[in-house]
Amino acid sequence: MVKHSLDTTFNALADPTRRAILARLALGETATSELAEPFDISLPAVLKHLAVLEDAGLVKRQKRGRTAWCALSPGPLKSASDWMAQYQPFWDERLDALAAYLSRNKN
Repeated sequence: MVKHSLDTTFNALADPTRRAILARLALGETATSELAEPFDISLPAVLKHLAVLEDAGLVKRQKRGRTAWCALSPGPLKSASDWMAQYQPFWDERLDALAAYLSRNKN
């Protein structure tokens, strides 16, 4: 079993096309050719994006007959969310301080 890192997860999420692919897969399993339809890029380019997502553990591909099907694999997203949640108290404190400052200094 390959262990996926936060680095590979965030690298995969850094691209808007890959995020759009994940958003589509969140609706359910989809054929690769159907995933490629809304994008103004070639099928080989979409396949490269899928390879990055697959390497990050975010997508699983399975061939059935002549069609390759893709499904979301949310485990790495949970890990990234857990990591970011550690910083929630920091940002809450900072944003509360900013709100208090702004309300004191209204012009």
